[in-house]
Amino acid sequence: MGQYLEIHKDNPQARLISQAATILRRGGVIVYPTDSCYALACHIGDKTAMDRIIRLRQLGERHNMTLICRDLSEISSFAKVGNAEFRLIKSLTPGPYTFLLKATRDVPKRLQHPKRKTIGIRIPDNKIAQDLLDSLGEPLLSTSLILPGDEFPMNEPDEIEQRLIKEVDLVIDGGHGGISETTVLDLTMDEPHVVREGLGEISNLLDLD
Repeated sequence: MGQYLEIHKDNPQARLISQAATILRRGGVIVYPTDSCYALACHIGDKTAMDRIIRLRQLGERHNMTLICRDLSEISSFAKVGNAEFRLIKSLTPGPYTFLLKATRDVPKRLQHPKRKTIGIRIPDNKIAQDLLDSLGEPLLSTSLILPGDEFPMNEPDEIEQRLIKEVDLVIDGGHGGISETTVLDLTMDEPHVVREGLGEISNLLDLD
């Protein structure tokens, strides 16, 4: 049976954030809020926890898991970022965007797309997520909380608790969540390519230098 923590969305309680980070370090799978929707997450180095998320969501091998980072300084350890890509990411973060980038050699193959060798990178504009990342001291491995058969992400903490409290180690209640996923941008080509149009605005992308 997992734990359930109500954490204030604007002023997260440090004690509860630390408790959540400890669960992650110990191999736990958690549900947490982002600036787009609720998501599942685990420690980046824990394959067993990652496999639990894959089974829970019934994900295929072509699914790009996402690394949730604190800021731009963390990205270069995991993804190859040129000057143009850096400027674009900087202009759109923190925010509801996921960027597909070529993974560096240091990234385990299990975290990469099996064919394209890419990895998803995200810097969310959410206080709970940011404080959790600060407490953990490293990125989270994450994916949106869309269960098999559902069209949209789960967004009500009470319902999440009822359906998943026996499947995960922690549910963080950060208030009512959204039902839109992030906008996904592929930055591995000469020009940004919109893979999925989501919450992040894309109408001005072509005007960015």
